[in-house]
Formats: sequence, C-alpha cells, structure tokens
Amino acid sequence: MVNPNRSSSGSTTQDQRPHHPKGVAGEIRSVALYARVSTVRDQSPEMQLRELREHADRRGWTVTAEYVDHGVSGSKDTRPSLNKLMPAAQRREFDAILCWKIDRFGRSLKHLVNALGDLGSLGVAFISLRDNLDLSTPSGRLMFHVIGAMAQFERELIRERVRSGIANARAKGTAMGRPKVAVDAPAVARLRSEGRSWSEVCRELNVSKGSTQRAAMSISGVACMPN
Repeated sequence: MVNPNRSSSGSTTQDQRPHHPKGVAGEIRSVALYARVSTVRDQSPEMQLRELREHADRRGWTVTAEYVDHGVSGSKDTRPSLNKLMPAAQRREFDAILCWKIDRFGRSLKHLVNALGDLGSLGVAFISLRDNLDLSTPSGRLMFHVIGAMAQFERELIRERVRSGIANARAKGTAMGRPKVAVDAPAVARLRSEGRSWSEVCRELNVSKGSTQRAAMSISGVACMPN
C-alpha cells in the first residue's frame, strides 16, 4: 500500500511535488517511508510507521509517501510497494528512503547490496532507523562497504560449497550433468528412409530433434540436413 504526500505529522497534503532535488552538500529535505510486515492477522506496520514519522519530524524532513507491504515475507522476490518505491527513487521524488530495519527492506544480502548501490548511484540516501545506518554520512557509507564485503564473502562461500560438492560427487563416481537419452538409431534411420520428416520422427520416438539427428549421424557419419 502506498500513501503519497503524507507529511511527517500524519496529515495528508495536496502538494504533489514530483521532484525533490537535494540541497547543498547532499542535504536531505524529503523522505519516503518503507514498512513491511510478514503477516496481516498478527502484525501491523503502524508501529514502524509511527517511529519513522516521529524521526522524520524531529529531523525536519517532509514525508512524501509511505510504502507499506502487508503480509509479504522478506524472502519474496516480488513486493508490490517495494516495486513501486524503486522507480519513484529513480524519478528522484524524494531525497532518501527511511525504513525501520534493514531486514524490512532487503530480501537478501545480495539484494540489499544491489539496491543500496542503485540508490547511491541515483543520489538517494538510505536510512535504517533501528540499525543506526545512514548512507548519507561517512560512517554509513563505510558500513555499506562492510555489507558489500560480507555479500562477496557469502558468494564465495556458496561457490566453494558447490565446487566441493561436485568434486565429492565425481570422486564417488556420480555422473554429472543431464542424463543421456537412449535413442534407437536403427529406428531413426528406418523412419527417415520412409521419407518421414525430423518432426515426425521426433514425435514417433518421443525424443528431441537434436537427439534423433545425433543418432542418425552415429550410423551414417554424415551431418544431417534439416527437413
């Protein structure tokens, strides 16, 4: 759910203000709030939003919109409000995104790093209230590099586990890759000699065109022409 043009005091304004360029030296004047709850029945985003509004009010920031995802797990690839938030950031409708905690925003460490990198390239700051993370400050940018290093470390661990798993499987004699498809080469040759097309041969033997042509080549030793 997106609530546009909501001020930090909670009232709704009529000022659309499509663009909010930053002030001198990256000064933050306007923010968009993002909140998420995993379940609708037992959780409400109002606690998150209340703290975010109060923080924006203390800092003198204008809240241009509130983006809220209800009943959406953090691991979901698609979040309706988050999907609307990022294009709004590209249009520079606000100077910063203010969320309650990092785990409310990022689907994964990789997604978080990529999203924060995109926001940084757009000149939009990211602030996580409970984590004391503010990417508009030097300490916040340092923390971003730490998060990026952690994401790279996680990727390397995954690659190492995959390589170790493959090596272990091969050592045990496990065949890697897709299983080979057994094709009746004489049947392919017979059907082709009857004038059947490759498509008809494939349907008859229930195998792919590539497999049937390779089977025919294994007998004739001549590349097969498409038909």
